Amino acid sequence: MINQITESSPAAKSDQPTSVAMLAHAERTTEFLKALSHPARLVILCRLAEGPMAVGELEEFLQLPQSAVSKQLARLREDDLVDCTRDGRSITYSLKEDKARRIISVLYEEFCD
Repeated sequence: MINQITESSPAAKSDQPTSVAMLAHAERTTEFLKALSHPARLVILCRLAEGPMAVGELEEFLQLPQSAVSKQLARLREDDLVDCTRDGRSITYSLKEDKARRIISVLYEEFCD
């Protein structure tokens, strides 16, 4: 028999998220997961979880041309997952959100270690 939520059950409390709120969070989560769906972007995020890196270091690590790395970094900037800092001709990238850092850290431990 399926358990039903009643007015007195813990799941019926008002502190539970509404379906509208959950759908809004699900949209944001879906966009985050889409950003992870490309192998190069995932590796970039895993490397940035270790600390900030210059574009040249990412190119060398990924063994991809500068244009390919820049394209993936642009997508991550568009998704608001990375920050960049310019120092003269050098650009350094870092993870923007602690939430993203925590999730990437778990993925790193599970799949990249």
